[in-house]
Amino acid sequence: MASFAIEDFIGNGSLQGLLPKLLEEGWDDVPTLKIMNADDMNELNMTQRQKDALEIRSYLHDHALMQYADKLEEFGNSLSELLNLSAVDLTAKYGVRRGHVARFTDRTTARGGDSLPEANDLQVRRRSASRNESLYRREISAVNSRKQSMTRSLRRTNTANDVSLEQSLADFKIKDGHVFKGIVASMPDEPRACGCVQATPLVENVAPYSTIENISVQKLTPEYKIGMERLVKTKTPPMKASELWRDKPVVILCIRRPGCIMCRAEAHQLYAKKPIFDALGVQLFAVLHEQIESELKDFWPRYWGGVVLFDKSMEFYKALGGGNLLKDRFISGFLFNPRAIANYKRAKAMGVEQNFRGEGEIKGGLFIVGRGKSGVAYQFIERNFGDWAPLAEVFEICYRLQNPQESQSELLPSIQQWD
Repeated sequence: MASFAIEDFIGNGSLQGLLPKLLEEGWDDVPTLKIMNADDMNELNMTQRQKDALEIRSYLHDHALMQYADKLEEFGNSLSELLNLSAVDLTAKYGVRRGHVARFTDRTTARGGDSLPEANDLQVRRRSASRNESLYRREISAVNSRKQSMTRSLRRTNTANDVSLEQSLADFKIKDGHVFKGIVASMPDEPRACGCVQATPLVENVAPYSTIENISVQKLTPEYKIGMERLVKTKTPPMKASELWRDKPVVILCIRRPGCIMCRAEAHQLYAKKPIFDALGVQLFAVLHEQIESELKDFWPRYWGGVVLFDKSMEFYKALGGGNLLKDRFISGFLFNPRAIANYKRAKAMGVEQNFRGEGEIKGGLFIVGRGKSGVAYQFIERNFGDWAPLAEVFEICYRLQNPQESQSELLPSIQQWD
């Protein structure tokens, strides 16, 4: 799986000389850099070779094939020219392994899909004449006042397919008639192993605000930018969690174990959507309940380029479980759980590496918390190992938090549980 470290993305090619300019103009993280369009490139006075290099590297990053970036860029071809090469040429001239040729030439599917195979009802399909799409498009236009170097455009033109950030949001809009539960999992859990293993307890309500506002957290990493140190060198003092959402809504991803293949895949696919969250004015945080420096170095910024926090008391994890930690054993929660195995296969297919260091039985999840004291707007529990919060619901809630007047009449009772 492709790294979010900007140095890894730029590589040893023609873009290296642009690093100071990219930093100055605000193109300082990989997800943002990948949405640069032709006008933005011209503003930076990029050469044609540099434009081709950025397009090639963005495409390879989407397809988890960055190991070929320097080699493919070296020959000076454009992406369209490379995609039209035969499998024999890709292998013989550019060194692309035969097993990777099909992935490279597949222009329709990016590696590391966002949809849950076991939750087809939550997959979002394009609808051209919907209210949500028009609302999302208006919200994306508002990003012009939020990010200096994205004032002219929030879309990247791809040779294979024109993909805009507006369309990205439209692709994740909620289906008509979708019912929010407030707390959701990909599918209802069921007893396993012929009833010998009982289903995970179901928490009926989102966590009260009082259970999370005073949680003590410690900052382990900053938000990743070009040229910064990989970790916080000096130990930062603990802070109240309420400081995180004092000015802006936040998405808080509670990681079960940073070396877990499924946790890494979830973090990667969520952070890859950072430009959308930036457009919506929502901050991203990841939370760990263990502090193992080697694991943190492997996790950040390769799989997650945002701020990482340490929750020593595991209070966020307890809040997910209604006051108790949600735990499951490897045998009962994974080996005897077809859904967990399916989640593992999905992550494995994305090319994610893994290890088995650290505690991995305490389940994670995701919170969306509104600005100030408005409370928990949304909560997702990792009921089965490797469950991901549906991105369609995450974006919908984030949009509603930033546009309460427009969506007030449509807010469902299950997401109105504010303290």
